[in-house]
Amino acid sequence: MRWDVIFQAKNLALYWQGLLTTAGLLLSCLVIGAVLAVLFALALTSRIAVLRWIAGAYTYVIRGTPLLIQLYLIYYGIGQLEWIQARWDTVWPWTHFKEPFFCALLAFSLNTAGYTAEIIAGAIRETPHGEIEAAQAMGMSRWQTMRRIVLPSALRRSLPAYSNEVVQMLHTTSLASAVPAMLDLTAAASRIYSDYYLPFEAFIFAAVIYLCITFALVGMFRLAERYFLAHLRPRPH
Repeated sequence: MRWDVIFQAKNLALYWQGLLTTAGLLLSCLVIGAVLAVLFALALTSRIAVLRWIAGAYTYVIRGTPLLIQLYLIYYGIGQLEWIQARWDTVWPWTHFKEPFFCALLAFSLNTAGYTAEIIAGAIRETPHGEIEAAQAMGMSRWQTMRRIVLPSALRRSLPAYSNEVVQMLHTTSLASAVPAMLDLTAAASRIYSDYYLPFEAFIFAAVIYLCITFALVGMFRLAERYFLAHLRPRPH
């Protein structure tokens, strides 16, 4: 195995550029997806049937179709619509559909929003009824109860499941390499493989980087769970 090729300055720079793209894509889609997920979770648990149906249909489609197909539909499909092609040179936001990063970010954000919304909605439904009754006894309205009691409690209890979603999204960002001109970690490994015909070295090195990021994310979520879910741990006698 020729590891000396991998550690050449130009190849390390290629991996570094791919790492920056992967990190930027992951953080951006998690932020956008989290905001959308909270809105969809509120819709899923709303008393308004239309909102529940719309949000439920969205999460059903997102979770029922492969992310790669969603990515292809956004990157290749939307750009083929004539009314978008007529606007994507001058009218925002259609101008961004020519950019690979934007298309990948949009696909990943919508995907993680669908999964995270179901996680948060499940936590909202499982909120102990005693907490809600206590809020009502204090004279809080339904919206005040949701904002002050139910939603913060649900977000804290969603941390263990959400950590799995974040790690899954990290690995999912490797699908961005399927979009032309996107240089993420997997695309960087593929480029080195095509240049030097070193499949094991190129992809093992990328896998090690993904593994290190995963360990860091898992550690961060464990610290967050220890802090925010401390009240749920069994108390020593």
